[in-house]
Amino acid sequence: MNRKKLEELMRRAEDLCRERGVRLTPQRRAVLELVCATRKPLSAYEILDLLRERTRNPAPPTVYRALDFLQSQGLVHKLESLHAFVGCAHPEHDHSGQFLICSDCGGVSEIENEAIEKSLQSAEQATGFRTDRPVVELLGTCAECFRQRPASS
Repeated sequence: MNRKKLEELMRRAEDLCRERGVRLTPQRRAVLELVCATRKPLSAYEILDLLRERTRNPAPPTVYRALDFLQSQGLVHKLESLHAFVGCAHPEHDHSGQFLICSDCGGVSEIENEAIEKSLQSAEQATGFRTDRPVVELLGTCAECFRQRPASS
């Protein structure tokens, strides 16, 4: 992500937190910035390692608390299959996470498809199942990696 877009995203996150009456502390902001600055998902320990380059002696519980806060505010999503985190593309409103994860390059794209969300809600109603965190993760190959594959003979 380019610097201008990252700064815009951080301003939007600060505005959302202010509107919601919660604090985006410097530690939380640093974690959010690290997660959003990369196209690939980051594990908590990768975030911790990157944070060590910026902050003196960050501790794992601090990173986990920041991630919990950022998830509760809808600013990041946890990719369950990867045990890693990505920035949210739609933090202004509550939504289920729907992700396209490239097995080749590791890139992740968040999508927001109303039909998928309605289908999940319908399945919940039909079965009586209650989802804590509805997350849909599709593993495959992104368009760029697919184009780079050699043609089959």
